[in-house]
Amino acid sequence: MNTLDKIVVITGGGTGGHLSIAKSFIDEFYKRDYKIIFIGSTKGQDRAWFESEEKLYKKYFFSTQGVVNQKFLGKIKSLFLIIKATINSIIILKKYKVQKVISVGGFSAAAASFGAILSNTDFYIHEQNSVMGKLNKITSKKAKEVFSSYLTASKVKDYPIKQEFFNFQRVREELKTIIFLGGSQGATAINEFAIQVAPILKKLDISIIHQCGKKDYIKLQEQYKILDIDVDLFDFSTSLLQKMTKADFAVSRSGASTLWELTALGIPTLFVPYPYAAANHQYYNALVLKKQNLCFIVDQDKLTKEILENILNNVNLKYISENLIKTIDKDGIKKIVDIIIN
Repeated sequence: MNTLDKIVVITGGGTGGHLSIAKSFIDEFYKRDYKIIFIGSTKGQDRAWFESEEKLYKKYFFSTQGVVNQKFLGKIKSLFLIIKATINSIIILKKYKVQKVISVGGFSAAAASFGAILSNTDFYIHEQNSVMGKLNKITSKKAKEVFSSYLTASKVKDYPIKQEFFNFQRVREELKTIIFLGGSQGATAINEFAIQVAPILKKLDISIIHQCGKKDYIKLQEQYKILDIDVDLFDFSTSLLQKMTKADFAVSRSGASTLWELTALGIPTLFVPYPYAAANHQYYNALVLKKQNLCFIVDQDKLTKEILENILNNVNLKYISENLIKTIDKDGIKKIVDIIIN
């Protein structure tokens, strides 16, 4: 290894929300001729995302798991695995003379984050959600910078989503298509709601796109068939962006990545926060837009077809769409990386 090599570590993951931010960092550092090491976990989706990632110089997946929601013995085991992985992370940081460590959160980030702090390596955090995760609360005290769309002190508030989303921005003026988004795993409450309102949407001549997840796919396919409604129904798609761009309105969970992707595209949305998210962070994610009258929020146990009918009959699509687009800048990841490397 050349001693002049510029090397950074990206760490964290577990879920798509964390990993999509990790991918944004990998792409940006790669453009700037950095060698990138990814440190994640064998649990969650880390391997599925990055085991074959050609832009990575090295990748490590440690046997770690979350501490929260574990019983006593499970917590002891989790802590032991994190300590072991932290020691291995320190060895990696020293071996490759790593200059920066960037955490995107999630339990996968614990080992490399603690390793960076203990080895005095420059350490940075990107917090995706409005309510900071427990790991980030602990490690943020030692971070050189914490970036977040929700923190007042953050030097960059633009969420670092993929640049492609900005290429497909358009102002919505007429409601022709609605998309239901429950995430790759699906959301039963949103799936059931979509079936409930589908006849109303058909009467209004509004087309339906529906990401339902694998679990409910067959059942929903049969239900739409009984209703005699033609729907673009899918459990998972590598062309999700292209499907989202067709929509003029969305009904969606409010995980941070999805929320800011919809914002960048300029799609007015009824958010149905996942009620069991840690510290109810999905609600507070959407609340930032709600305070600006740029979205709608309904708890899933209060979701009715009358609520959606009322929204669709009164929504000012153009106003919301125009102002959503103004809310996020496309150069978020560039601004963050500029600060990190300088």
